[in-house]
Amino acid sequence: MALISLRNITLAFGGPALFDGINLQIEAGDRLCLMGRNGSGKSTLLRLIGSELMPEGGEILRQQGLTVAQVEQDVPLGLSGTVFDVVASGMGKAAELLAEYHHVSHELAVAGGEKLLARLESLQKELEESGGWSLHQEVERVLNRLSLDAEAEFTTLSGGTKRRVLLARALVSSPDILILDEPTNHLDIDTILWLEEFLVKNVKTVLFVTHDRAFARRLANRVAELDRGRIYAFTCGYDEFALRREALLEAEITRQALFDKKLAQEEAWVRQGIKARRTRNEGRVRALKKLREESRQRRERQGTAKIQLQVADRSGALVAEATLVSFAYGERVIVKDFSTTIMRGDRIGIIGPNGSGKTTLLRLLLGELEPQQGEIKLGTRREVIYFDQLREQLDLDKSVQENVGEGNDTLVINGQPRHIIGYLQDFLFSPERARSPVSILSGGERNRLLLAKLFTKPSNILVMDEPTNDLDAETLDLLEDLLCEYPGTLLLVSHDREFLNNVVSSTLVLGGNGLVREFVGGYDDWLSQSALEIADAQPALKAVPEKGKPQKERLRKLSFKEERELEALPERIAALEQEQGELHARLADPGFYKSAGSEVAAVNARLTELEQELEKAFLRWDELESLKG
Repeated sequence: MALISLRNITLAFGGPALFDGINLQIEAGDRLCLMGRNGSGKSTLLRLIGSELMPEGGEILRQQGLTVAQVEQDVPLGLSGTVFDVVASGMGKAAELLAEYHHVSHELAVAGGEKLLARLESLQKELEESGGWSLHQEVERVLNRLSLDAEAEFTTLSGGTKRRVLLARALVSSPDILILDEPTNHLDIDTILWLEEFLVKNVKTVLFVTHDRAFARRLANRVAELDRGRIYAFTCGYDEFALRREALLEAEITRQALFDKKLAQEEAWVRQGIKARRTRNEGRVRALKKLREESRQRRERQGTAKIQLQVADRSGALVAEATLVSFAYGERVIVKDFSTTIMRGDRIGIIGPNGSGKTTLLRLLLGELEPQQGEIKLGTRREVIYFDQLREQLDLDKSVQENVGEGNDTLVINGQPRHIIGYLQDFLFSPERARSPVSILSGGERNRLLLAKLFTKPSNILVMDEPTNDLDAETLDLLEDLLCEYPGTLLLVSHDREFLNNVVSSTLVLGGNGLVREFVGGYDDWLSQSALEIADAQPALKAVPEKGKPQKERLRKLSFKEERELEALPERIAALEQEQGELHARLADPGFYKSAGSEVAAVNARLTELEQELEKAFLRWDELESLKG
């Protein structure tokens, strides 16, 4: 018997059906990834399965004694106490006993006293009788594995640490079904990797919603997608699901095209003259009415966002140069003796544990913070837009339209006037949604809104601090393509490994101890280079080359992004050399100086930039070719 069965579930909330007779079964051992566009009902379905919400129609059958634990996207309001208290509360009836034992033992260690000792002995006996020792050990094990301070006050923790505490609370209860709603949000990569491993090895049945493709690929053995009130379940992993879904969408497009063609033919037939109407087949008329009704009831798939970036005039060749920079908050060192050079067009990823100082490093490179030691030289003609992971640029009390338009009904986008409602529709906000307050939007909608707000301004430096949180797969793919085509400079903080692999060309890695290292490529490239460094540091493990034969340099396979970069480099170098030759020809023409005026200096400056860009392009070409072997 299935752990839980949903049969013909309907739910509408007064509008178009969110669920239009959906059916779903979850069996023991399922690791089911729930996909769907923002607003398709993923979080609502999780609440139905978790018994927090009742359907309007249909039935939900649960196996007797079924236990379900859920970690929601947002931290519950009013939750307080120590970390141990919050985590232990996931143990059910034993929670109060465990919490008291923990606090009495802590007080006894600090203050001592016979009264406390007697109470501790009494609690020990109760725990032994109820089997509570194993529960206590489980709480402490999960706390240690998630690096959580048992005595810390929950309300004082950062957002990311609170998420880890809630995750620990769900894990300690050993539920039959563990429900996770965007579990990787606000977690650093190391914790995400641990979570993947923990879930695969220790949790038998899990239902989860995620935008993290690498997480879904590692964990899922089933995938279900919510689409226009229906649910489509696939017994396969994420990559196979993506292929099957694409095939289904293509088949749907073909069916709809044939349907529309038949409907148009029947409408033309019924509108023929009096003679045709006298002789028409009544069955054919009834069939036409059925076609019309089917067309009226058809729910079109939500369109894809049409996100566009406005590009400002090019910045100077140098964007930022850091020389032996150090910065600390008190005794906590963020960066120490850090040096780097960021040139126009660089695409830099920044990764590191929560609290390691990724946002601080961004602010240093942007000139918003002064280094305590060392120097940061900023380039010229910089036009920066900053995507803030906390979305503090949004006013929750104002409407979507007011947040973007700032009192104006018309925007200028790429030199053309656009009405704000039409512009917001490009970001999938209907006119009704555009007039709604931001406070009622989902996390994914708020991220899309912030993109819409930021992209009303042109830029040549784009800074994005965790932009992928809560975005659905389609919008994530679109944003990825957009950033790949962006001609300016990109600084990207992200825990999304696949997003980093596909977008950045180099990665700054913060170790949490002040050390910042730079690696070529994305996340996977950093992993492979780090593995080589570890192997090189252990010479005893290396094979000794035969006498007279030099040992071959280690080679690795180029990433897909690096292969594309290598293919494009010859064309880029040729374009740079052509521009260089044209500028030299202008300078060689005596007539140029008669009317050029200040343009002579601009041409010489551009030639200097071209020399630097060509040198960098040739070095990169040589580097990629050597890696390719």
